[in-house]
Amino acid sequence: MVSAPIDPSALESALRPFGESTMLPAAAYLDERVLAWERRHLFAGSWVPVGRTVALAQGGNQRAVTVGDVGVLLTFDGAAPRAFANVCRHRGHELLPTGETADRPAVLCPYHGWSYGLDGRMRTAPRMGETFDGTAYGLVELPAVDWHGWLFVNATGTARPFAAHIGALAAHVSPYRPESLVSKARHEYEVAANWKIVAENYHECYHCPLIHPELCAVSPPNSGSNWREPGTWVGGSMDLRDHAQTMSLDGRSHGLALDGVDPRLVRYLGLFPKMLISLHPDYVMTHLLEPLSPGRTRITCEWLFRDEVTDPSYAVEFWDLTNRQDWQACESVQRGVSSPHFVPGPLAPNENAVYDWVTLIARAYRDPAAELS
Repeated sequence: MVSAPIDPSALESALRPFGESTMLPAAAYLDERVLAWERRHLFAGSWVPVGRTVALAQGGNQRAVTVGDVGVLLTFDGAAPRAFANVCRHRGHELLPTGETADRPAVLCPYHGWSYGLDGRMRTAPRMGETFDGTAYGLVELPAVDWHGWLFVNATGTARPFAAHIGALAAHVSPYRPESLVSKARHEYEVAANWKIVAENYHECYHCPLIHPELCAVSPPNSGSNWREPGTWVGGSMDLRDHAQTMSLDGRSHGLALDGVDPRLVRYLGLFPKMLISLHPDYVMTHLLEPLSPGRTRITCEWLFRDEVTDPSYAVEFWDLTNRQDWQACESVQRGVSSPHFVPGPLAPNENAVYDWVTLIARAYRDPAAELS
């Protein structure tokens, strides 16, 4: 793997010990070449969720997605989902356009008619001659894991084992049993900010007193703690105020409690590079970040509840308001970073989770193989 197209000396201040470090240099948020490198090495080269497995399987037994800058074909045949390079083994034609689904017994290349089973094995190669042996020309399979109902794919096939990527995050997520929950709401946002600015904002509440009065009414902004544990993730928790049952505008839960979880904590977890997981006593919320350009990010926010819950609006309204407050702040940061007068600033004492996130990225810029594989 090659290092990022960014001046290594510009990363030195971000990699200093906590209390002495700064944010990343402006190029990390503005340079098209850096984003192209991130798509290949941080997104395609790592483990990323492509969505909820149940939703992905709807509409057919084949679905084409893009992971980073790599086309991926997902297949569903009643067993574990599988992922393949979306590339015909003949002349490289895409097997299915990104975003489309198909429902048929074989994967069919629309260019010359080569076909493959849902397990990736070649089935037919028309007019290739009687001596042609197609057994060596099956689809290139990629690592895929269904984790708590989310389907993760490593599009380059070079990432470390999934268990090492997740690390100790599993112990924090497992009690909430997301695989047993049902998606009750889903919002998409397009934010005029770099994907890393969105993630950095998520990992601190230093900004909360000024822009999140509703959040501060149900959770003290200086509460909780951040953790540094094995795995390629960053996160911590915040407390609920004494009167609050969950994160909602009135602090009340209008849903159903999740069994076996701490009723007084909300956990905020960032699984590198694109998944933010917020664990509440009565629901799970995720944000998936998809960079569209250096200064624009698509964010898919989804709320998961117990199946019996019929009205998720109490959580959706709270977080839609909070999200939009955050997006406004992130867009302002993007404009500021774009100024010729921007100089990376220091971190506050309670921004240690931001420090962990920034240094993870800075180290990956220098040596992605050491950080991600």
